[in-house]
Amino acid sequence: MIIRVTPTISIDESEIQEHFIRASGPGGQNVNKVATAVQLRFNVAASPSLPHDVRERLVRLAGRRMTEGGILIIEARRFRSQEKNRQDAVDRLIRLIQKAAERPTPRRKTRPTMASKKRRLNTKHRRSETKRMRRSVPPSGD
Repeated sequence: MIIRVTPTISIDESEIQEHFIRASGPGGQNVNKVATAVQLRFNVAASPSLPHDVRERLVRLAGRRMTEGGILIIEARRFRSQEKNRQDAVDRLIRLIQKAAERPTPRRKTRPTMASKKRRLNTKHRRSETKRMRRSVPPSGD
């Protein structure tokens, strides 16, 4: 099955490995018996589905969730059911890739306007005048 991330990016489900592990937290005896938490692994470095620029941004966004080998690990243990946790992990992967797919807008260099320069200098002048007036007057040496 294919997971649609963006109109141009799709991931084959065979690229994702899921391991079910025991989750901590609420659930009573069920939590000790059933492996409901999901550890999703996605090999970013070897994925043919991701364009190069998206891959680089994804590595930066993933941070500590990325291993040295280029594998993204997402753990989902929010829900008590395995299927909900599985869906949660896949949704989080999709959101992360969508965020990485957004191209950052390049910064345009701007120059301050003449009016803003004048305002700045006016403020500086007023401030210095205030401080000058606060100075003590040296005694005259008559």
